[in-house]
Amino acid sequence: MVVVFFGTPAFAVPTLEALLRSSHTVAAVVTQPDRPRGRGQKTTASPVKEAAVAANIAVLQPASVKTPEFAAELSALHADIAVVAAYGQILTQQLLDTPRLGMINVHASLLPRYRGAAPVHRSIINGDAETGVTIMRMVKALDAGAMIAVVRVPIGAEQTSDELERELATAGAQLLAATLEDIAAGRHHETPQNELDATYAPKLTKEDSRIEWDWTTARIHNRIRGLHPQPHAVTFAHGKRLILHRSRASEGMATLKGGTILEAAGDRIRVATGDGVIDLLELQAEGKRPMSARDFLAGHPLTPGTVLLPSA
Repeated sequence: MVVVFFGTPAFAVPTLEALLRSSHTVAAVVTQPDRPRGRGQKTTASPVKEAAVAANIAVLQPASVKTPEFAAELSALHADIAVVAAYGQILTQQLLDTPRLGMINVHASLLPRYRGAAPVHRSIINGDAETGVTIMRMVKALDAGAMIAVVRVPIGAEQTSDELERELATAGAQLLAATLEDIAAGRHHETPQNELDATYAPKLTKEDSRIEWDWTTARIHNRIRGLHPQPHAVTFAHGKRLILHRSRASEGMATLKGGTILEAAGDRIRVATGDGVIDLLELQAEGKRPMSARDFLAGHPLTPGTVLLPSA
């Protein structure tokens, strides 16, 4: 088949690479325009564009996919099917109907659970034991199309969102390759989603970074690892913002107020929670690099009895 691929971030790269290894022809890659990225805000290409250029594949970067010009460009490719993986723009019905066999999407959740922008983060934040990837038929409604194939992936107790996303990207790429073969052979099946089971994973906001220390240890730990490496969980000590990168649930019951530092020495920064104790393993002062607990304490002393707060 002739395939057009839509994708932008690192999550989408393994799927593009799987397509390039397949028997199908990738006619073009559609990705977001080059944008300022990183701490220096240097204008750079998306990971998908870099992979496409390295493979000598034509790249389209429309500022908006809703223009007649882009619709004409897509139509001129005479694609049999389009594959979408975390592209970043909403596609119109006209575009969805342009490829002969429509468009399919690689979505990082077990649909109909976690439709929307942040399924990986939300699955960890909510303490789920497993997630997965669903290949679905794309329709105008958000992540609501019929399911074609699913793979399940367990979530480790210490796993962070970036680690899980890399695992899902690999699993999704393998599933997509097999699904395309089934579609090409006409042996795939499409199962409608149960709307009653649908949940949503909205885009993360600054409010999601807030830690309330009277929460349970599990809830705080899941929030910290679910928001790593972006946008991070944060707390405040003596009015200064601390970014929390990694943590571990600790044994023991705390009798002090949630957020009270119980121990701050050597490798241990131990904090009371609403129902127990949590160890902060890696953290970062504003404007500094992430550090282990030991390295952080060497330059940023914390005193037992200090209370961490959700805001300054």
